[in-house]
Amino acid sequence: MSTLTIFIPAGESVDLRQTIAALKSTGVDMQLFLLSGEPLPDEFSEFSRLPVTSILSTEGLKKISVHINTPYTVLYTRKEPLMPGPYVFQRMIQVAEATSSAFVYSDYYAVKNGQTVANPLIEYQEGSLRDDFNFGSLLLFETGAFLDAVSGMKHNYRFAALYDLRLKLAQKYSFFRVAEYLYTETETDLRKSGEKQFDYVDPKNREVQIEMEKACTEYLKETGAWLAPVFRKIRFDEHPFAMEASVIIPVKNRVKTIADAVNSVLMQKPSFPFNVIIVDNHSTDGTTEILQSFAAKDERVVHVIPSRNDLGIGGCWNEAVFHPACGKFAIQLDSDDLYIDENVIARIIDEFYIQNCAMLVGSYKMVNFKLEEIPPGIIDHREWTPENGRNNALRINGLGAPRAFYTPVLRNIRVPNVSYGEDYALGITISRYYQVGRIYEPVYLCRRWEENSDAALDVIKLNTYNYYKDKLRTIELKARQLYIQQGQV
Repeated sequence: MSTLTIFIPAGESVDLRQTIAALKSTGVDMQLFLLSGEPLPDEFSEFSRLPVTSILSTEGLKKISVHINTPYTVLYTRKEPLMPGPYVFQRMIQVAEATSSAFVYSDYYAVKNGQTVANPLIEYQEGSLRDDFNFGSLLLFETGAFLDAVSGMKHNYRFAALYDLRLKLAQKYSFFRVAEYLYTETETDLRKSGEKQFDYVDPKNREVQIEMEKACTEYLKETGAWLAPVFRKIRFDEHPFAMEASVIIPVKNRVKTIADAVNSVLMQKPSFPFNVIIVDNHSTDGTTEILQSFAAKDERVVHVIPSRNDLGIGGCWNEAVFHPACGKFAIQLDSDDLYIDENVIARIIDEFYIQNCAMLVGSYKMVNFKLEEIPPGIIDHREWTPENGRNNALRINGLGAPRAFYTPVLRNIRVPNVSYGEDYALGITISRYYQVGRIYEPVYLCRRWEENSDAALDVIKLNTYNYYKDKLRTIELKARQLYIQQGQV
């Protein structure tokens, strides 16, 4: 009896030929199925063809499931050539047996522009709910668990089946990452991290995102973490504030952009008093002198230099939020960016009262350093709905910008002292209790340039950021389960 059944999608003949030869060289007794909706050339006639056009579909996975009679199952998810390392399957099976894991994945090498580079992955955790979690392209399953998960699929997805499979497995079985480079794959998406991060809000991917949201929502319901659209009401007159609103700008060494940001605040014309609190995190490039000049000329400018030297962006936000000059509402502005016109603050505050929300998220337009619009253009996060937005927030990697908060709620929760993901942490935590309001028209210009913190992350930094956000989801998932169990909803 064979140990493995391996399923690979059939792409170009030259690539398929290379992958098959490489698989044969591994020395594992295997059954090999080629997935193709069309007949294959005669040279591949010795292998079984399954009429599967996509392993991303539920139909495809169900067809696969009836052709497995081996202890372990392998899915290769790419059409580009696979180059397995020495004893790759023996090692994956060894780890699966040693750890009683139903799903094993590993680090790998990626060929990019002709160069082979290491691509380490991260550990899967309870909060790893984002649908773009990178497992690599070579996935090994204990067959009993695989069949159990496939049999439990309730919906017929075109795009979300692998995501649904993973969520079904995660409810009952353990996953294991082998921190070894067990194979090499060819990377075809060579865009920088700053370009990839907006794929999930691209309108052309909307149908895919709807399916992903449906699968995630089902998982949250089955694990006791789904929240119905019932929210705590807010009374905005319970706390006295001298200022109705404060714009918060954390900054460090942004001499090229900070003046534009501050001027876009000072040009605002609301009917209520407001100020701008700029937390200057010990700049050394001339930013401090620019801010001192602003503060000397306009009493609305509050220039704060923290006494501490261990603050990230979140820590700077806390400095501003707990400052005596902070207003009833705290509105975000990054030091790179600027408001789109003179009515932004007024519009945001109006929406707080209309939508009775503790947090409000606007929309923005992507621009270059010269403020010229660049792809993908407007980022409006229309995947957020009042009914299911706070559940879907556990699947996606961000909520949008600019963000604004009812200050008493923000002071109660506080901002994590980090420089990435602090806004996401606030969004998922606040949404556990309160409605998060939305403005779907752009009110903000997001300037993309080489000094953006997420413009071109290397794989180590990207892994660090993704692991942290998954950790935030783990915390929030457990908090919501407890919140529901205690009947606080």
